[in-house]
Amino acid sequence: MSSATPQHPHPEARPRPRGGQHGRRRRQRPGRRLPIAGVLRLGRPSDIWFKPALSVIAAVAPPNLILLALGRLDLAMYTMAGSLCALYAHNRPYAARARVLAWVVLGMTAGLAVALLAASLTSDAVALVTVGALLAAAQKALCDATRLGPPANVVLTFISSAALFTPQTVGQIPGHLVLALAAGAWAWLIGMAPGLLRPHGPERRATAHALNAAATHAAAHAATDGPGDGHARTRAAAAAAVHAAWQTLLAARATENRRALERLVVRAEIALAAPADTDPKRLRDWARDLRGTGPVPHPDDLVDDDELLGVDAELATGRAPLWLRLGPLAPIAARTALGCALAGYASLAVGVGRPYWALVTAASLYQANITLTWSRGVQRVVGNLVGVLAFAALVPLAHLTQAALVLVCLALNFGAEALISRNYWLGSVCVTPMALLITEFAQVQDSGRLITERLVDTLVGAVVGFVAAVAVTNRRAGDRLGHALTAAERAREQAARLLAEPRPAPGALESARRGLAAALVDLRATADAASGEWWQRALPEERVVAAEQSGHRTLAATVRRQGLLLDRDASTGAEDVRR
Repeated sequence: MSSATPQHPHPEARPRPRGGQHGRRRRQRPGRRLPIAGVLRLGRPSDIWFKPALSVIAAVAPPNLILLALGRLDLAMYTMAGSLCALYAHNRPYAARARVLAWVVLGMTAGLAVALLAASLTSDAVALVTVGALLAAAQKALCDATRLGPPANVVLTFISSAALFTPQTVGQIPGHLVLALAAGAWAWLIGMAPGLLRPHGPERRATAHALNAAATHAAAHAATDGPGDGHARTRAAAAAAVHAAWQTLLAARATENRRALERLVVRAEIALAAPADTDPKRLRDWARDLRGTGPVPHPDDLVDDDELLGVDAELATGRAPLWLRLGPLAPIAARTALGCALAGYASLAVGVGRPYWALVTAASLYQANITLTWSRGVQRVVGNLVGVLAFAALVPLAHLTQAALVLVCLALNFGAEALISRNYWLGSVCVTPMALLITEFAQVQDSGRLITERLVDTLVGAVVGFVAAVAVTNRRAGDRLGHALTAAERAREQAARLLAEPRPAPGALESARRGLAAALVDLRATADAASGEWWQRALPEERVVAAEQSGHRTLAATVRRQGLLLDRDASTGAEDVRR
């Protein structure tokens, strides 16, 4: 049921440079081509694909088997609402995971409660679709604002939308919510259980990923004998991995193990700043040593703890309030609300008995920009078309007994999580038959009708959802890019001022370096998101490139100034920062 959200739009979505404009406010024509090639291409599976795959089996199987033994599989939808929470937060340190999973369980239960209450108060399909669309928009905005990560809002919307069209009375709601909370508590335990064996596993994996990404960048730099297009891509990927590693470490408890991992992330930053002076093999060896539960590597030439004072300073700053993070997401929330509502209404208009399928299809499309939304739409349609064929092949087996039905759904749960990180459409091949079979937990359905309705709702949801995305413009994307540019330029100026001082305050230069690195990662992500939007003014691409180049030169200079490159002279850093 999860949704892997890509971070960068297709290269064709990027606007071509316009010499000399430098951000001139001019309307941009929507003439860019939507990508087709590569949308269905399979990537490498996630490093931890097996964790959500195994967790969802462990979370779903016991409640379903208990209900099967009791002869009450009709209640499985409510337990699955809680069980599917086991899909979340596998990349977070366990202290943070405990909080995130608890909020996911509460959020899932709250959405279910609203849906069940609406279902008990009215049977008007138009009203229920409207409630579902508003819930989907709220779930999308909250998941994006909190950066919940895959499967984000899709699973929440799937559960709440299905519950809207489940016959309900007010008196039944408390019992159904108790089932969801009990299954959610079990899912929480499943999510936390690996911490008993590897209490620092997420931090070690994030650090290893940063080291490997930095090694790839250093190797690419050596292979191309200097900067180039490939060099820029590997640098951006390495910077994002290093930033993600810092975010993971900042969310972990302060221990000696975390401090040792911080020193290794600093080494990845050093490689990013000076790839020509980096031995990629050494970084990969450190990354390999972080597998398992062995001791964290302690290279002799790493920085002292005094150089990590900037980490403590960042911990003290905190995050922006939730309401400030929700503001920029208003266009995406509006797209979701409008698209889901129109998809549901259109499904009702063509006579489909399950309009929530069209609603969920529309909700699953909306990504950071229109280009990514288009790509997700193509993946969703292809995955569902193949998925209904898989359903037709599996349904005879599932109809043998109710036990066979439960086991087939469990296998499809595992397959969905095992495959979806390679490409969303491949995971949908398992998600689609699973969603169809779940409708048979209460009673056997007409398979031909299920297939027809699913195909119609998929096409209706995808087409109407994308039209709504085009209709609701996101002109704030250009504004956000402007803010990100300003933040990156100010962070660079702050670091440059500290470089000019003979003796900066303890930790000040490290804090400025970390702030500049984060600003550059945010600038690249914001530029990629804005470049895939339509109906907006021309983007200041040249200014973005200049800010990134000067920012990375300043980062390298701060590394040299801090003495992190032992064989470099501080004067080299001063020369770089003046460029």
